Order: sequence, then structure tokens, then C-alpha cells
Amino acid sequence: SSVHPDTDKIIPVLFRPPGNLDPKFIFAYNLSFLQFVFHTYTTGFTLLNGNGTTKAEEYSLEQKQIFYGLGAISYAACIGALPLVFMNRYTLKSSLTQLVVRKLLPAPLLGLTSAFTVAVVRSPEFENGIEVMDRNGKVVGLSQKAGEKAVKETALSRAALFGTTFFLPPVLTHFVERAKFAKTPRALASVRMLVIMSVLTGMLPVSLSMFPQCGQIKRADLEPEILSSTEETELFYNRGI
Repeated sequence: SSVHPDTDKIIPVLFRPPGNLDPKFIFAYNLSFLQFVFHTYTTGFTLLNGNGTTKAEEYSLEQKQIFYGLGAISYAACIGALPLVFMNRYTLKSSLTQLVVRKLLPAPLLGLTSAFTVAVVRSPEFENGIEVMDRNGKVVGLSQKAGEKAVKETALSRAALFGTTFFLPPVLTHFVERAKFAKTPRALASVRMLVIMSVLTGMLPVSLSMFPQCGQIKRADLEPEILSSTEETELFYNRGI
């Protein structure tokens, strides 16, 4: 988690996997600005923990990914805050609307936007390809199909992490309220924060282990130029996290 497997560079402390537990990002879906902060952080995490062997053709990889990242952050922040803004703009205050917008919609929406930012920021990996290796670590070539697989798996794991983290706490808190374990608003707020932190702490290793960081892909699924350069039945690549 501290050293990038492709470049051997030290990853900044804030952007290592344990950095995702920073509580100031927990309620990122409430306001547009906090949505922007949340997606800025997760985009930076994605940039520093993606595959490091991609080569951009027209611009430097850093320039291309930063450009894509800014667009993805802005779009995801607007989409994440849109339901709440829409509800307040048109004064939709019915109990059903409140339930959908404040309770049911944030979790899947945050999961989708998190997956979206991963796919956009790491799109150079499936546009230009990533290095694939044999069992001995020898680089066989660049594969767009391996890059697509790596990005897709990472996007799914990120959606599972944040979607579940924002779905389970309201459900669990609802049962706490019904059981009357927390008798004051302050106690209930403390329980809610504890539940969110507990779910996030549990989901972080689960999401990171959904797919192996050293991914495998069958030789038959790769490009013709790679098929002709090796006899290995399975090849390997760094998926990133």
C-alpha cells in the first residue's frame, strides 16, 4: 500500500488505502461542494494507485489524466448533488420524496459516480494498453484488453465500497431508532457515525480484495500481436486499486 508496484515510487500517505478512512469524507454526498471534495480525493487516489505502465501518445500521461480527472470530478459532483438541489428547488417535501432522495438514492448514485470517475481517469489504460507479463515477470507487450479488464474490475470494486458504505448505515440506524437504543439526538448521531465508520472499515479490505491486484488474463483473450509473441496460456498485469 506504500510503494507503487509499477513505478516503485512511494505513494503519499493520504492516498494509500487506509487514507479512505478519513472521516471528513463520510458525509460527502450532502452538498455539491463536499461532493466535489469527495470526488477530488478519490480521483487523486485513483491516479496514484492505477497502472503505471500506460503510455500516452499525444500528451503526457499526467496531463491527459488530470484533464480527464477534472471533467470527471465536476460531472460526478453535479450529478451527486442534483437530486437534493432539484428537491429543494421545486419544494418537493413529501415523505416519499424525502425517503427516496435522502435515504434510497444517495447510495447507488455515489456508487455509480465513483465507478464513473475511475473509468474516466484511468481510460488511457484501455485506450493505449497496459503491460502484460508472463509468469517470470517478463513483459510480453501492451494490451488494451488487459487495460479494459483492469479498469472495469477497479470500477466495480470502488462502486461496491462506497455504494455499500452509504447503503448499510441508514438501514442499521433505522433498526437502532426502532429499538430505542439511542434515546437522545446526540446519542443517535454518535451511533450513526460509529455505524458508518464500522461499515467503511469493514468494506475497505473487502472491496480491495474483490479482484487480485495482480490480475490474470487468458492468452486467447488478448490481441493477435501478443498471441504470436508467447506460448503462455495465462498472462498477468497490475490491476491497480
